[in-house]
Amino acid sequence: MITGSNIEPRITFLQDAEKEIGQNIGTILRKSAIYESQPWGFRSETNFLNQVMEIETFRSAGEVLKLILNIELKLGRTREDTGYLSRTIDIDILYFGHELIKEKDLQVPHPRLNLRKFTMMPLVEIAPDYEHPGLKKTNRELLNGLTDNSGVWKHKENVEI
Repeated sequence: MITGSNIEPRITFLQDAEKEIGQNIGTILRKSAIYESQPWGFRSETNFLNQVMEIETFRSAGEVLKLILNIELKLGRTREDTGYLSRTIDIDILYFGHELIKEKDLQVPHPRLNLRKFTMMPLVEIAPDYEHPGLKKTNRELLNGLTDNSGVWKHKENVEI
């Protein structure tokens, strides 16, 4: 799972999302450092903060998605049909075990996972050798094959959240 925010207070939104995930979805087993990145797919004056977490849950992927949408709503996320926008919080399921899910409202692994440096860098930090069940490449191999040249770096104030 990845969380991201580019509306201040970004760190607070990540902290609040982590708390909600831990209380409502499952146990957080591992998490990456916080990474800062330029917006992907749109222009914004504020960079994103992102963090990847490995979650253990007894819930189905569909249940997790519903809970994620509720958490995003609770934390002030608004959705519009106009493409990518700045947001208080964005939470995506990257993988769900080794499942391949293709439903109308849920695709796992995340369909743009292997295109985004801001996702792959923190993912490689916590699970470099995990193999993408569809592409049959490890996260490290996917990161090494990226053509995304956007700026991504560890956040200077990496705080424990």
